[in-house]
Amino acid sequence: MKKIAIIGRPNVGKSSLFNRLVKKRDAITSDIAGTTRDIKRRNAIIINKQVELLDTGGLDKGCELFEKIKEMSLKAAYMADIILYVVDGKSIPEEEDKKLFYELQNLGKDVALVVNKIDNDKMKDNLWDFYEFGTDAIFGISVSHNRNTVELLEWIASKVPDSDIVKEEGEEDDIRVVEEDAIDDDEFFAQHSHEDQDSDEYIYWDEEEVEDDSIFANNDLIKEYDEDDVNHIKIAIIGRTNVGKSSLLNALLGEERSVVSSVAGTTIDPIDETVDYKGKQLTFVDTAGLRRRGKILGIEKYALMRTTEMLENSNMALIVLDASEPFLDLDEKIAGLVDSNRLASIIVLNKWDISKRDEHDKIIREVRDRFKFLAYAPIITLSAKSHQRVDKLHDMILEINENYSQRIPTSKINEVIEKALRRHTLPSVSGQVIRIYYATQYETRPPKIAIIMNKPSGLHFTYRRYLTNKLREAFNFTGTPLLFKAKKKGEK
Repeated sequence: MKKIAIIGRPNVGKSSLFNRLVKKRDAITSDIAGTTRDIKRRNAIIINKQVELLDTGGLDKGCELFEKIKEMSLKAAYMADIILYVVDGKSIPEEEDKKLFYELQNLGKDVALVVNKIDNDKMKDNLWDFYEFGTDAIFGISVSHNRNTVELLEWIASKVPDSDIVKEEGEEDDIRVVEEDAIDDDEFFAQHSHEDQDSDEYIYWDEEEVEDDSIFANNDLIKEYDEDDVNHIKIAIIGRTNVGKSSLLNALLGEERSVVSSVAGTTIDPIDETVDYKGKQLTFVDTAGLRRRGKILGIEKYALMRTTEMLENSNMALIVLDASEPFLDLDEKIAGLVDSNRLASIIVLNKWDISKRDEHDKIIREVRDRFKFLAYAPIITLSAKSHQRVDKLHDMILEINENYSQRIPTSKINEVIEKALRRHTLPSVSGQVIRIYYATQYETRPPKIAIIMNKPSGLHFTYRRYLTNKLREAFNFTGTPLLFKAKKKGEK
């Protein structure tokens, strides 16, 4: 499959063109220069041929961050087969653009000069200035108005071999990101967290209606579990700014995939990359660092929205903490987001190489004390920068996925429930005897267990916690939340 890199200076419309070519709003676009920082990869169909598109950050000089963005963007251009060099048609040609364009031409690749923002016929005259670049492959277009893009698409398709022809699917219009108010962090986290204040862990009480297709269809209507996609694990790397999420992604992949710098908030658009490991597909998503509302800068508000979308579509989360610094309340709120999305999870104590080694036990105790609701999540200490113990994380992910995806036979669950009932009987409510008839697992990822009883409302949260602990003692649920649903026989 041919690789096509879209490169150019900041704010010339590279991400908008990327979105247009992939036919959906994928990359974040805005009028703020430097919005795109990492390389975003997506497959697309141009005319009738499949290609891989690379959206890159702006080629600009300046601070450490922009120099790293430029370095990553040029690296993407060198590895690509076709290069779309995008410039702003509303301004005069830049000498730096000419220099880079000639350099890329000398690589022997197919290079097109895409003059964007030619929004109307009057602006076509601006196109003449760009013939100074000395190329016949020049295209004056307007991505935002979808003008004059056909010729560019035909040129791209002509450079892709017929062996890559595929049937084109339905198109989806590009939608530009619009300005939205920043979200108050306390309000946001409150909307996305579900905490039982008296419990050692979150317990979810699922009250949604289910279809009549379970093994107990005659007397309950619980939907059976679904084991689809157990070999594909979608893993979100989440944490506050500057804890080393991008460094961890690079270490897990064994290559520099995400821009790393000392500038807080370096990652804006979530970056995903899939690797094969022991027969499983691991898709890692490097999400934007979260911080308090008062410190959210410009485009970072979009990063917060994208991060929550990634969590909703993930199976597992690596909660990255900076072991070299004191933990913050924000760390707890971020971890709460992971738990409220019912994800399998691993707590990653990064920067262990520069932490105070003599306080190992103290740091672990503090993590367990602060994150009681994630008591089921294992802790791993590592250094993404030096790759110390990063290799152990791959196997830990597979182990947690097995726990997250497991199906416990109904008979074994009921053995545990019966023993628990004999040890501690259910307390009565207002003189009424509370009975549990049986329990069954009806879904995986995460494991969900239904408890069929005469008075579902009479199951006190302390007894639920007791049953949870007994099930965890009997089965390996390390790294995964355990969800319950209480209902009557035949209840819809």
